[in-house]
Amino acid sequence: MIQAETLELLEWQRLCHHLATFATTKLGAVVTRNLQIPQTPSETLELLAQTKEAYELELRLASGLSLQGIQDIGDALERVERQGILSGEELLNIASTLAGARQLRRQVDAHQEEVPVLAELVSELRTYPELEQEIHRCIDDRGDVTDRANPKLTEIRSQLKSTRDRIYQILQSILQRQAGAIQEQLITQRGDRFVIPVKAPQKAQVPGIVHDTSAKGGTLYIEPKSTIELNNQLRQLQRREQAEEEVVRRVLSEQVAEVQPDLERLLVIVTTIDLAVARARYSLWLEANPPTFTNLKVEDETVKFVLPSETENKQFQNPVTLRQLRHPLLVWQQQHEQGTAVVPIDVTIKPTIRVVAITGPNTGGKTVTLKTIGMAAIMAKVGLFIPAREPVELPWFDLVLADIGDEQSIEQSLSTFSGHIRRISRILEGIAPVEMQGLVSENQDEFEAVKIREEAENIDEFEPIKPNNPISNSLILLDEIGAGTDPTEGSALATSLLQYLADSALLTIATTHFGELKALKYQDERFENASVEFDEKTLQPTYRLLWGIPGRSNALTIAKRLGLKLEILETAANYLGGASQDVNDVIAGLEAQRKQQETKAEAASKLLKETERLHQELSRKAAALKERELELKQAQEKAIQDALVQAKGEIAQVIRRLQQGQPKAQDAQKATEALDQIAQQRLPSRQQKPPEKPKFQPKVGDRIRIPSIGQTAEVLNEPDENGQLTVRFGIMKMSVSLAEIESLDGQKPEIPTKSKSSDSHKSSTSEQAAALPQKAMVRTSKNTLDLRGKRVSEAEIEIDQMLGHMVDFGAIWIIHGKGTGQLRRGVQEFLTNNPLIDRFELATEAEGGAGVTVAYLK
Repeated sequence: MIQAETLELLEWQRLCHHLATFATTKLGAVVTRNLQIPQTPSETLELLAQTKEAYELELRLASGLSLQGIQDIGDALERVERQGILSGEELLNIASTLAGARQLRRQVDAHQEEVPVLAELVSELRTYPELEQEIHRCIDDRGDVTDRANPKLTEIRSQLKSTRDRIYQILQSILQRQAGAIQEQLITQRGDRFVIPVKAPQKAQVPGIVHDTSAKGGTLYIEPKSTIELNNQLRQLQRREQAEEEVVRRVLSEQVAEVQPDLERLLVIVTTIDLAVARARYSLWLEANPPTFTNLKVEDETVKFVLPSETENKQFQNPVTLRQLRHPLLVWQQQHEQGTAVVPIDVTIKPTIRVVAITGPNTGGKTVTLKTIGMAAIMAKVGLFIPAREPVELPWFDLVLADIGDEQSIEQSLSTFSGHIRRISRILEGIAPVEMQGLVSENQDEFEAVKIREEAENIDEFEPIKPNNPISNSLILLDEIGAGTDPTEGSALATSLLQYLADSALLTIATTHFGELKALKYQDERFENASVEFDEKTLQPTYRLLWGIPGRSNALTIAKRLGLKLEILETAANYLGGASQDVNDVIAGLEAQRKQQETKAEAASKLLKETERLHQELSRKAAALKERELELKQAQEKAIQDALVQAKGEIAQVIRRLQQGQPKAQDAQKATEALDQIAQQRLPSRQQKPPEKPKFQPKVGDRIRIPSIGQTAEVLNEPDENGQLTVRFGIMKMSVSLAEIESLDGQKPEIPTKSKSSDSHKSSTSEQAAALPQKAMVRTSKNTLDLRGKRVSEAEIEIDQMLGHMVDFGAIWIIHGKGTGQLRRGVQEFLTNNPLIDRFELATEAEGGAGVTVAYLK
């Protein structure tokens, strides 16, 4: 009885109705609305395993497990068991259920390795496809017996059609002949007899049997004499048809009766899976996580309790870990009824704790906390996931018993205190050993009152009664324990009751306003304090649950902020006494310290998340760079291979030209220059180097590296105008040029260029030009190369090809245009490193100026 009361107090039925909306079949919804609480841990673990596997399939399958077509065929199976005849609709429901069960088995079998529990369930399904086919052969989609079901039906239905057509012909003829007597050109039926509406005054014109009249009596529905015999024949044929249809349905019903036990088992299995799917979908909607029962142990497929001995209570490992726990009914209210946001609570109870006392102001969420914890315990028992953050850990409780709310009753002459005592008495009887149950005194209210008075008189010598029974594996929830009577007596009763429950029940959670209960934690390590947070600035509860700190009395603070006179508050504070104020100050200090720690923890958490984000970002970038490096390396290797192949081909061409005819010294010279040119272009060691790192200027005292001798040296003097400087390594000194050194991090020094006057440059140019053959200084189409619009790489190839045919010419004119100057710089860099080029300069304005470069050959 007390278990049923607890379910009602926790509003368990509301949750069942919410859960039923996730069921697929009507039978599943009915069973879910009347969900039974498992009595053994094995049942719970089986249900939880089913929920986990259904949850997995919901995530794997696009539309989840399908139970389409499955109907509630329980009544039909009971009827065939009593040799009843099923209707066509009931037979179709059986066929539809067989098809739906077969489809369900296919889905589960496709993932049987991931869902062994469900796979074992569906392995017991027998779907009888031959029975399903026979039903569909004999019954059409409307539930009527088909012609092919019985050869006699074809003949009877043919006669029915012929007779019906004959009746219609006769009646249509009468309607036309007696149009003046007819109320409406209509053929209708009364009592399965075809009739026509005739005006009452002209009924003599249509002799026959009157079967009905209109409401006002102006119309008579007459069966003409000419159709009476045909209607009789029609009725006889219809009875024959019904008899033959009944024969068909009786045969099918007998076939169903033969496999009735298997169909009942099928119905149980599909309903079980429907419930598992409903639990999984509800858990998915709640964003819940599967619970772990901390007092259960599975050995050799046997579930065992981790029970303590009488001397090992402190080692009884039953922790409760429910972080960010939300009440499922509040979540539903928020989502479907536009309720307020749900504030989650953290419930973490150490293994040694037996009693938790929750204190705090009214409307702060103490009762909701009790209901949330109780609901979580029952949800876990029925195989539901818990709306809390992982890990979700709690014991499996035999009983969840609660005293929540007011049990006042005028009819039963019960006060608030009496109502609570009666319910608590039923709770104590519920957790008592079997042989002690049912022995509660009918006059227990009076007995308890006398006992309380006696204990209050000797409060200093009070000793709680120790029970003889072992610890009950129960969760006890008590709201406002000891309320409704004198505070002194109520506090004494609450203290005694909680100490009794600490010895009797696995876990008790009680809400209270009694300050004396806050001190129990410091007298008995099995007790723990918790409180609901209250914001003194806004005078509103935050609904957060705080552990280890008792709640403060906020009555005077609230009264002060609401404007109550100061002298009244001061007098009230004096009545409280200094000790009470000291306790409140200590609690306030603890709360301030807790808030400071929470702030630091939140900052540390944010910093950790940011660090993890940066680490992930750097890891992604490092992986991308590594992948890019690999791609570039592969591209470089391919380019080198391609260059080698092309170089070999060019060398082969040079050799073939050299082998043609009688080789001369001049031919050998040209071949040597061509091979040198190929080497210049193709060999990696001679290819143009990539852009160097930023230049640096060595200073006295700097450490530099000399790559040619592999030594690190110290700079002794600044570079002179020729780029020479003195360095020392070890005991040796030497003079090196800037081109021979680099910084320790690989930077090349900037080499100064000598400035020449324009006159000397022109003079030198003129002298060199005079020394060249006259024909080489004449610009023609043969020694002019237009590279405008080309890329640098394309330009280098064309210059190289032209140089191979221009050995006898003194100079070539290269047109690169002005533009951005990029092509000009590329051409000049190529000419700088080319062994065939002596020097180069920009052409005169008449020949193109900065858009043309003149290159002089050696």
